[in-house]
Amino acid sequence: MQLLGKYYDGLTANPRTVTCSIQGTEASGFLEITDLELNHEVAHWPQGSLFPVPGKSGELRLASTSAPEGARVVFSDREIAARARGELPMLARHRQKHTRRQFRIIGLSSMAIASVVLAYIYGIPLLAGQVVGLIPPEMETRFGEKIVVQMADALEESGGLTLCDPDPESLPNRAIQRFTEAALEGTYAPFDVSVQVVANSIPNAFALPGGRAFYFQGLLDKTETADEFAGVLAHEIGHVVHRDGMKQLIATAGTGLLVGFVLGDITGLSVAGTVGAALINTSFSRDAEREADRFSLAVAQRRAFEPTGLADLLERISDDDASAQIFALLSTHPLTQERRAALEEINPLETAAIPAFSEEEWQAIKSMCSTRGTGKRKNKGRDRR
Repeated sequence: MQLLGKYYDGLTANPRTVTCSIQGTEASGFLEITDLELNHEVAHWPQGSLFPVPGKSGELRLASTSAPEGARVVFSDREIAARARGELPMLARHRQKHTRRQFRIIGLSSMAIASVVLAYIYGIPLLAGQVVGLIPPEMETRFGEKIVVQMADALEESGGLTLCDPDPESLPNRAIQRFTEAALEGTYAPFDVSVQVVANSIPNAFALPGGRAFYFQGLLDKTETADEFAGVLAHEIGHVVHRDGMKQLIATAGTGLLVGFVLGDITGLSVAGTVGAALINTSFSRDAEREADRFSLAVAQRRAFEPTGLADLLERISDDDASAQIFALLSTHPLTQERRAALEEINPLETAAIPAFSEEEWQAIKSMCSTRGTGKRKNKGRDRR
C-alpha cells in the first residue's frame, strides 16, 4: 500500500513529498519512506518504533523512536490518514496509553490542587497559632496600626473610626480604661491595650492585632445595660490577650504575610493593609470564641457584671432586619446555645464586690457618642488613635 505524504528529516526545514509503504507485521515490519521526486528511500522506520504526534484535525503525523527527534511523516489527506491508522494498529494502542497517562496527570494535578486548597483552608489557620508566638509584639503593633488606617478608609461611609470622645480624661474614657486595666490583671499581655468607642453606625465591636479594640456607636445604641457593655468589652479584651486578631490575620493573609515576616516585614505590612479591612466581617474560630468567653467569665468574677449580657445583646441584634446585620456583631461573633450555656454557668454577682461601672459611668458611656460636638467630626484624622 502506497501512502502519499510529506517527510521532514528533523535536520532541515524543507519537506519532501514521499510515498510510504507499510511492510511486514508490527513485530518485524517497517515503514519505508521513499522520495517521490528522486525515487529513492530516505528513511526506514521499524513499525514498533512508530508513534503519533499532535497535529491538525484529520491529519496523521508519525514519528519514530529510531529517527531524529524532529523527524516526521505527515499524512494531510483524511482518507490516507485513516488508511494508515488502519494498517498500523499500534497507533491506537499508543493513543489509548497516552490518554490514560493524561488522565493520570489530570487526576494527580487535581489532587495536588485540592491538597493546596485544604492546606490553605485548614493548615494555615492551624499554623497561625504556632507562628503568632514567634512574631514580636512590636511588629504586631505595627500591623495593627496599618490595619486601623485601612479599616478607617474602608468604613468611611458608615463613619470610619472617628472617636466619639477624644478626651482620654473624660469620665467615660477613664471608666473604660479602668475596666480594661482590671480585665488585664494577671494576664501579662504584651501590649498596651486600648479600647475606644467610635462614631460608626455599624452594630459591631472587634479586636485587632497589637492591642487595639473598638466598640461602634451602632452597637452602643443597641446596648441597654452596663452588663451587656462590660460583657462585650471583656470578650474583646480576651481576643486581644489571646492575640486572636493576629492569628486571624495570618490565616486570612496566608503565605504572603508569612513571607513578609520572614523577610523582615518588607512586604508584610502591605499585605496586612490589603486584608485588614476584611477582618471586620470575618468570624473568629469557635475555639477563639470559647476562649474569649472564658476570659469574660473570669473578668466578671472580679468585676460584678452578668457575662450573659453578651448573649442577650447578640440575641437582640438577631431580631433586627437582615440589612442591619451586615457587618454586625452577630456575623463576626455568632451566638450558639453552647456559648449561652457556658456563660450562664457562673453567677459572678454573688462573689464579685467591685462593680464593672457605676450608674453615672454607664450613663456617661451610653451618651458619649450622642453628645459629641459636630465640629469634632472634621478633625477625624487626629481622632484616630
